[in-house]
Amino acid sequence: MQVEALGHAVLKVRSLEQAEAFYTGVLGIPIATRHEEAPMTFFTLGNHHDLALLEVGEEAPSPPAGATGLYHVAFKIGESLDELRAARDELEAAGVSIDSTVDHAVSQSLYIRDPDGNGIELYVDGSDVWRSDPSQVARGEPLQL
Repeated sequence: MQVEALGHAVLKVRSLEQAEAFYTGVLGIPIATRHEEAPMTFFTLGNHHDLALLEVGEEAPSPPAGATGLYHVAFKIGESLDELRAARDELEAAGVSIDSTVDHAVSQSLYIRDPDGNGIELYVDGSDVWRSDPSQVARGEPLQL
């Protein structure tokens, strides 16, 4: 077997209504469809679906710190630091806290959390230095925007 590509990610959320407001209203990801019985919402960035949310209910506990599981989902938002700055400004205007800004050499990133605490990375590509030096993918230094 050979995996060809990452197809999609599914995140558990307490409230689809609240999560949809974040993913569509703040991040601008279009909804492809909803599955009322599951209940799930499917989002598209050009594929049949690239992200899905599964509602698990308001009483669902948060995973304990240090538990295994998903660390974050990353979304490319452009090509330039100006686009990253604009995203930072939009997030701050929407009341979304920015956990950190990081220069990874291969990309520059903002790290935030969705309303359920799921980690989200928003990034712009920085360099293709990873093609000649794969270790550059593991770099991370504070980024001043």
